[in-house]
Amino acid sequence: MASVPPPEKAFPVSWDQFHRDARALAWRLAGQGDFQGIACITRGGLVPAAIVAREIGIRLIDTFCVASYHDKQQGKLQVLKGVSDALTEAGGSAGENVLIVDDLVDTGATARVVRSYLPKAHFATVYAKPQGRPLVDTFVTEVSQDTWIYFPWDTGLAFQPPISGRD
Repeated sequence: MASVPPPEKAFPVSWDQFHRDARALAWRLAGQGDFQGIACITRGGLVPAAIVAREIGIRLIDTFCVASYHDKQQGKLQVLKGVSDALTEAGGSAGENVLIVDDLVDTGATARVVRSYLPKAHFATVYAKPQGRPLVDTFVTEVSQDTWIYFPWDTGLAFQPPISGRD
């Protein structure tokens, strides 16, 4: 009899939970630097960047647009847009006073690319997986590498089968 692969480890995150976790990230970041602006990594970093910016009083927010996931698979990384001159002028050309915000660091591929543009920036994510964790300075929750996080903007209200697969 052939063995059946184990079910994907799922970590569904509600809007309420994500908001609490993003505020917890802001609490950890408060007082850690003289951040002059935020570079949020799109698209996942947009929501936590807005929450963090509100909580710690940052108004200069720019996007670093990167595409890496395609159909739940991390594929070829593509930089679509870097940050503006306004952000690098305010935060320093190497990002000394820039806060990079993303929802998740997974393998670290995106983090490495963004770090190459802003090597001295403070990198913060809400969630971190073991492979990418060494690349971020601040995070809130670590999840296992084989866990797929279902963010609230990617899901709708629907029945969830039990973990065991049995009714």
